[in-house]
Amino acid sequence: MNKIAFIVNPISGGKNKKKIIELIKKRMSRESVEWEIVPTQYAGHAITLAAQSQADVVVAVGGDGTVNEVATGLTGTGKALGIIPCGSGDGLALHLGLSRKPSKALEQLLCGQERPMDAGDMNGHPFFCTTGAGLDADVSLAFAKAASRGLKTYISKGWSTWKHYVPQVYNINVDGASTSLPAMFVTVANANQWGNRAKIAPGASVSDGVLEVTVVKPFKLLSGPSLLWRLFAGSAYKGRKVVHLRGKDIVIERPSEGAVHFDGDPSQEGSSLHVTLKPSALKVITPKDKI
Repeated sequence: MNKIAFIVNPISGGKNKKKIIELIKKRMSRESVEWEIVPTQYAGHAITLAAQSQADVVVAVGGDGTVNEVATGLTGTGKALGIIPCGSGDGLALHLGLSRKPSKALEQLLCGQERPMDAGDMNGHPFFCTTGAGLDADVSLAFAKAASRGLKTYISKGWSTWKHYVPQVYNINVDGASTSLPAMFVTVANANQWGNRAKIAPGASVSDGVLEVTVVKPFKLLSGPSLLWRLFAGSAYKGRKVVHLRGKDIVIERPSEGAVHFDGDPSQEGSSLHVTLKPSALKVITPKDKI
């Protein structure tokens, strides 16, 4: 590393970043490389900052949304993505084996290794962890509007949204093979989880050149605790209500437009969702003991 830029989202996860900034300054003062700290000022700012940075390693200091923006700006530039996670879910960071303790994550960055990472795209929107439609997207929308953050809030919003959710019929085409079925949600994953170690795609890898598709069919309310346990136990594929597909080019057709999410950030899209894979789209810094 010749120069490191730390792009800091001051408000991600509802957490004040002053202590983290002081930690970075203190630790980096002992390093022989150039470094700088650059705060974001508005939504989308990190994309521009990352793309224009002269550093060879650009670090996202924030949550999944900040990571998405920095990674978007770095895609195709040859510069490497680093992450100091401090968001509500931290899905990609946890998949990569990064600590949520800032001091340890910083050490993992400085002692880490570069590796290639795939990226996904849905209707022109890049994602690096997961994207999806259905219940998970509606929960992301409710979570984004909540006054508090964290896993408890996410579970609370998930429960209240789920109780009133009406499943839709999806037509899913993966690399030319089609299937049609009713579902609660369809998640396309590059990494193995939504965040907080909720592993919706436990077999996913960010560097295998393929995307994982998890379809959860409608289920009774009483089945919820069992499915939730499988989610956190890393055995989501084993449920009777779960369909698992893998591919590089995915088209999801649904009855009408509605909510989707990109790495947890909600948005609105039409009835046709086209997901593609970009193999080895960028580089990422991971701990040396992770592959």
